[in-house]
Amino acid sequence: SPAPAPAAAIPPTPVQAGRFLVQTTMGSSKADINRVVSLGIDGWLTEQFNMPRTTTHWDWMVAAGHATQANINSGQGYDASVWRQLISGQDQLRQRVGMALLDFLVTGMDGIPGNWKQFSAAAHLDIIMDNAFGNYRTLIEKISTSVPMALYLTFMGNRKANPATGTAPDENYARELMQLFTLGLNQLNSDGTVKMSGGKPLETYTQDDVSGLARVFTGFDYDSTDDTTPDRRRRPLIQNASRHETGVKTFLGTTIPAGTDGFASLRAALDTIFAHPNVPPFVSRQLIQRLVTSNPSPAYISRIAAVFANNGSGVRGDLRAVVRAILLDTEARSEVAATGTSYGKLREPVMRLTNWARAFGVTSPSDAWAIGNTSSSFNRLAQSPGHSPSVFNFFRPGYTPPNTAIAQQSLVAPEFQITSELSVIAYLNYMQGLISAGTGDVRANYTDMLALADNAQGLVDEVNMLVAGGQVSAATLATIRSAVESIATASVNGPVNRVYTAILLVMASPEYLTQK
Repeated sequence: SPAPAPAAAIPPTPVQAGRFLVQTTMGSSKADINRVVSLGIDGWLTEQFNMPRTTTHWDWMVAAGHATQANINSGQGYDASVWRQLISGQDQLRQRVGMALLDFLVTGMDGIPGNWKQFSAAAHLDIIMDNAFGNYRTLIEKISTSVPMALYLTFMGNRKANPATGTAPDENYARELMQLFTLGLNQLNSDGTVKMSGGKPLETYTQDDVSGLARVFTGFDYDSTDDTTPDRRRRPLIQNASRHETGVKTFLGTTIPAGTDGFASLRAALDTIFAHPNVPPFVSRQLIQRLVTSNPSPAYISRIAAVFANNGSGVRGDLRAVVRAILLDTEARSEVAATGTSYGKLREPVMRLTNWARAFGVTSPSDAWAIGNTSSSFNRLAQSPGHSPSVFNFFRPGYTPPNTAIAQQSLVAPEFQITSELSVIAYLNYMQGLISAGTGDVRANYTDMLALADNAQGLVDEVNMLVAGGQVSAATLATIRSAVESIATASVNGPVNRVYTAILLVMASPEYLTQK
């Protein structure tokens, strides 16, 4: 499909800016909205793309004193660092895109074996954040030569086949590299639709391809035996030549000749995978899902996949160009498209927490950021950054809630995989406590909201703009306003209870929970 003219040239209104920030940040304040109005959407994107990271998770954790022997078997420091950056980092687009990439380039801290789990998880997330606007080929190579991934998907110390004992190389990473990180299970057209033959989907790879690729991921290991500090978990893997498979490696129609060393084999394998026609639509679709809508049209996927294949300067895999194209596309910016019943996505629980935090200036004066692991579905969010229960993430990109109108229309709704009666109640109870009391010294600043407490309509409208990007309907806002007005401002704690109620009810509303 021909690329439409960019929709972002016209200066946005505050409502348009708020909706744009819903797709591009972990949450926005009034100052953020005003910044987009002032710079324009394209100008804001340029500013964000050029903004460096202030610190890595690893460096912050070391500076905070977490790299001590007392923490060798704990997760101390990781959650604090992650929440700190998601809530207070100025590189908001990087944080949002990084979280999108983490949803399918998965490691989970709790599933990483051995010591220093928190630093392994930090090293993985730093790779993603540092390369979020770089090239996807570079990102995949850095992950494929990293200690966290080698531990998580079990190719650390992987040995070549031994005919005498009948052992074969571990195939775990080879399979997931193709299935989850690059290609997917089925062959795709450039618009993301599945190629069919005889009424059945065409498979992307076979078990023989997995076995052939697994031979590449042999001989990789730590660069030292020193485990007194976490440092070796940050440094790239090295090759132990005696363990590497030096024979022929055949997969995806490619053969790596016998005698090719470990790193040369890895680069050749990644080049082969990266050149596969599935990669542009496979990666583009998932990024669109995470940022804009769960069910992008084939035309939308096709336009973004074309940018992935060629950024206009002959470069394949330019994530900066891909992210810009996703966010400036007519299907992302069109307010008419947003009214469609199949458009949008269920807002991830983590995003709901950070929306509140960024909207109301949450701080942690001690820099402890004592939010912790929020993955419990009984009393927290059913999701927590870096705590995925498996390599398949908290939810799958193709998940459809069964026996629903969504399923009847052959649509997907990934985030519904972690949505249940329990998790819905847990979310509301947890957010009620955070909104009113915070946790540890993590607190919001409601000064501006308290100034509107006497004006229920103004208060509710302001919360709608800050938290929901102006997406809550007038009818729902009227219901919330009535609840706010039922609290007398002259009563004990009346003004602050009005503020708490307005925020919680907006965050409980269907229009907020469904990002449009």
